[in-house]
This record gives sequence, C-alpha cells and structure tokens, in this order.
Amino acid sequence: MTQGQEKTVQLVKKDAPKSTDNDAAGAADKRQTQIIAIYGKGGIGKSFTLSNLSYMLAQQGKRVLLIGCDPKSDTTSLLFEGRSVPTIIETSARKKAAGEEVTIGDVCFKRHGVYAMELGGPEVGRGCGGRGIIHGFELLEKLGFHEWDFDYVLLDFLGDVVCGGFGLPIARDMCQKVIVVGSNDLQSLYVANNVCSAVDYFRKLGGNVGVAGIVINKDDHTGEAQAFAAAAGIPILAAIPADEDIRRKSAGYEIIAKPDGPYGPLFAALAQQVADAPPVRPTPLSQEGLLGLFSGDAVGRDIVLDPATAADMRGGKLVVQPSLEVVYESE
Repeated sequence: MTQGQEKTVQLVKKDAPKSTDNDAAGAADKRQTQIIAIYGKGGIGKSFTLSNLSYMLAQQGKRVLLIGCDPKSDTTSLLFEGRSVPTIIETSARKKAAGEEVTIGDVCFKRHGVYAMELGGPEVGRGCGGRGIIHGFELLEKLGFHEWDFDYVLLDFLGDVVCGGFGLPIARDMCQKVIVVGSNDLQSLYVANNVCSAVDYFRKLGGNVGVAGIVINKDDHTGEAQAFAAAAGIPILAAIPADEDIRRKSAGYEIIAKPDGPYGPLFAALAQQVADAPPVRPTPLSQEGLLGLFSGDAVGRDIVLDPATAADMRGGKLVVQPSLEVVYESE
C-alpha cells in the first residue's frame, strides 16, 4: 500500500494534544475515522438506509460525513427533505469557467448534525460516471480530505456499475470496510455478490478492505438474503421490514431514525453494528450457487436451453456454399 493510500485509510485528529506523561491518554485523544463504502442495487434503499444511519450516529454524538457517490445525486435528499444540493462535479465546472476556486462551503452542507455532500456525475451521454467519481475524489483531496476530523465517513456507491471509478474504495484501500444493502430478490443479491467478489479479488492482490455485513431492506421474511449472508460468510447488520408506514415516510423524505420513535431502536442497533463489525473476507457465490438460493420457478432453473441452428437464423432456408479452401494432397 502506498503512502497516499495509508493516509486515506487512516485519518486521525491532527490537533490532538500530545501527552508526555501518559501516552495512553494521548492516544485516546486521537480520532480514528471509519471510512465505510456502502454498495447496493439502484433503488434498493441505500439512500434511505444511509440518511437514517447518519442521522442516528449524529444523534449519538458522532461526527459524520455522508458523501453521495451516485450520479443520481440523491443520497442526501432525505436529509434535506427532498431538496437537492449542488454537486461537486457541477460546482467545479461552474467555478472553473468563472476562474474561481471551489471552497468547502460551496459543496458541503449541514443538517441534523450530519455533514453531507454529493459528488454528482455527467449528464446522460456526456461522460463517464466512474471518471466523474475519480475527479470528485481528486477535488476532495485538494480540499483537505485527509485532514478532516470525523468519526465516520460514509460513501454511497451504486453497485450495479462495475467500472473502475465505482470500485475505487475497494481497489485502492480507500475505506476499511464495505456494507452491502440488499433484499430478498435475485437482482439485489446479484449486485451484493458482485461486490463480495470484488472484495475477495482485491484481498487476493494484497488489499485490506473487508465486508462488514449486509443490511436487508424491505425484508418480507422469505429468507433469501439471510441464506446469501450465511453462504457468503458475512453477518446481517440489520433487517428493515417491508412496512407500508416506512415506505410512506421514506417517500415523503421523512427521517424515521429518531431515537424516541418506533424505529429508533432498529437504527441504534444498526449504528452499533456498523461501529463494531470487523471487515471480513467474504466467500462469493457462483452463479449457480446464487440461483440455488431461490426456487426454480423464480429463477428459471428448470428451463432447458434449446440451441438455435444456422438454418433458424436464416428463416429455415440454409444454402450450403461450396468451400473455397484449396486442399493440397501430400505427395
């Protein structure tokens, strides 16, 4: 791991007072930042989970920075009751055109004790989203990312995309651990399994990032996500029920993780799990293993593949053309 990567993985409080009389007291004053990347299928509820988790952590007195790394730029929308915030990508382009420098106040905003920002991305058809992620983090470094003082930095990544930019935290050891958000459906667990495969691959290459576990969202108790977690060797951090009240509140941009509310204990327990869960090396499933978690009717496991023929592709009329290959007989 390079020196730059080490700085990214371990952020400590720069102004911590030094203690010559008691080294232990001096060490206790240092803030060990947990940088956690959260992955999941689009629409699975990452933004909902992260907004409520960051809110709960802030209520517990933690300093939390939430960074949306999804081109949709909707990670922080729940915190701001639906209002979008200026993204780093668009702000950078606007400031550059005006010959101005980007400042923290241009891209980072506070609410409910949470510091929040969105990296953003290019408009459809006008650039690479992964490259936008890389550019965004380059700008964060210029703004002093390595010197910021937080207990938690939560990064929200779209798991459907497999290009290098979205795998940056895993490939470059930019975080200590990964959390996947999934549900009891094949597509979300396919994405979760892909993320586990990426973590396993880079661990083979000497990386240090591990999976802290899975958050099961919209849990209808059919058990596929629990079976996946057991097979992949990762813990279940929380199971958020498929509940109409939660759905309505989320759609209305309402925080549900209030400590004195009905869902407060759920998110308080999740916050504790996120803090304590060690990064483990997962055991990703094969495609057949993943399909095996579901009934055959749900995934077409009993379907027999019927190969097409060259005649089929020509509407049933296949004319065999004579070969132009010249065959020389050996003398």
